Amino acid sequence: MKAARLPTSQLPTSESRASGSPASPSLLWFRDDLRLSDNPALAALAEARTPLAALYVLDEDSPGVRPLGGAARWWLAQSLRALAADLKDRGVPLILRRGPANRVVPEVAALLGAATVAFNDRAGAAETRVDHAVAARLLSEDRRVLSFCAHLLHPPGSVEGASGGMPRTFSSFHRAALKARRLDTPLPAPKHLDGVAHPPEGETLESFDLEPTHPDWAGGLRSAWTAGEAAAQARLAAFMDAGLAGYAEGRDRPDLNHVSRLSPHLRFGEISPRQILSAVRHAAEAGAVPLVDADKFEAELYWREFSYHLLAEMPDLARSNIQHGFDAFPWRECPGELKAWHKGLTGYPLVDAGLRQLWQTGWMHNRVRMVVASFLTKHLLIDWRSGEDWFWDTLVDADGANNAASWQWVAGSGLDAAPYFRIFNPVTQGEKFDPDGTYVRTFVPELGKLPAPLIHKPWTADAHTLAHAGIRLGHTYPRPLVDHGAARERALRAFESTRK
Repeated sequence: MKAARLPTSQLPTSESRASGSPASPSLLWFRDDLRLSDNPALAALAEARTPLAALYVLDEDSPGVRPLGGAARWWLAQSLRALAADLKDRGVPLILRRGPANRVVPEVAALLGAATVAFNDRAGAAETRVDHAVAARLLSEDRRVLSFCAHLLHPPGSVEGASGGMPRTFSSFHRAALKARRLDTPLPAPKHLDGVAHPPEGETLESFDLEPTHPDWAGGLRSAWTAGEAAAQARLAAFMDAGLAGYAEGRDRPDLNHVSRLSPHLRFGEISPRQILSAVRHAAEAGAVPLVDADKFEAELYWREFSYHLLAEMPDLARSNIQHGFDAFPWRECPGELKAWHKGLTGYPLVDAGLRQLWQTGWMHNRVRMVVASFLTKHLLIDWRSGEDWFWDTLVDADGANNAASWQWVAGSGLDAAPYFRIFNPVTQGEKFDPDGTYVRTFVPELGKLPAPLIHKPWTADAHTLAHAGIRLGHTYPRPLVDHGAARERALRAFESTRK
């Protein structure tokens, strides 16, 4: 199998690389692709039938590489355990090392005597610089380097609009991508692997210090999630059986089970977008799910695709406004309000439920993410980067593309952004998408005894109703931080001044 040419790099293709003895070991460098199936780098080495070792490098030292947030670190630990077990079952060791990849990967390759090193590419300008530096050093040592695109449906830079270049809106990007798409059959996990007999020494997973101990705040994450490739496939199967049918309408309801919850598995590459899309398309073609639901879910996969292509063009996506008119936006510095938002104590039940779900489980329903983000940036006029930082630290699915692009979309500073005047009303959003208050009752239990017509606006309840529900506003549950109408008018004035 030949290495895929990276569209945004000058990394040499496999034909120009030095080749080693067929008996020489090979090294597979895992990154955000912690799976055995539909893994082209692994498939290429398995096809060569050379002795194989696998490597994961915890690189928090290379310039520009953003360290993982706390929740993502926890997930990574579980995923590495699962991957190590899967590889061990096939006789392949997983070597764990930490340090700058430009030093660690060539060092392990030399200790192993590897003639070939293979990896799947990843997003991010800093990560790409690291990959090029690693490849250059390996090539200088007369080793063969294979690289593949495995985390996207389309390599960055390959989707172009009619006038050339990346389309500037999601709808035009989606149309162009569908025209360019060739959906290949996902690769199966290799049936046979030859592990090296004496791999170089590695570190223990515990030495990575990925999991919290004092205090151990990950109990809710452990209850909510199982990481690893097998869990990802089981999650996909469960969604296909009960979730995809009705997705087009049900996906906005946090009280219903019509979302896939595949995002953290995708984030760490425990499953590929090609595997997911292939399953969805086959189900639709077989008549197992309505086409409207399959199409809507596919569009959501392409929002992920759009974000990654955007990151390739705009590496500073998490720090800089895409629309530079927002550079002068009058964001407010309000540590107290930001802290209340962090804790889910804003006084708006849907917002608070979302933030508490995030803290407890490391995940938040997508509709609620939009409402929560809108509340921070538009009701409180707090800089979207403060929200992006919080999500980076608390989401198990936080990545450099979706997290930043989504925050900019809601704030209005993004490439294909929500209009500045779109300010979600957290009360009406709750009434529409959580009509019985089931979601709020789950994560804001102190409001559990309120009747449905009042649960999204408890401050409107009379004293008798509040007393019967055991609620003391301002004590057991906060009053709203801001009045929606006044906050909306303030936001509109701020956005209008920015436009001028």
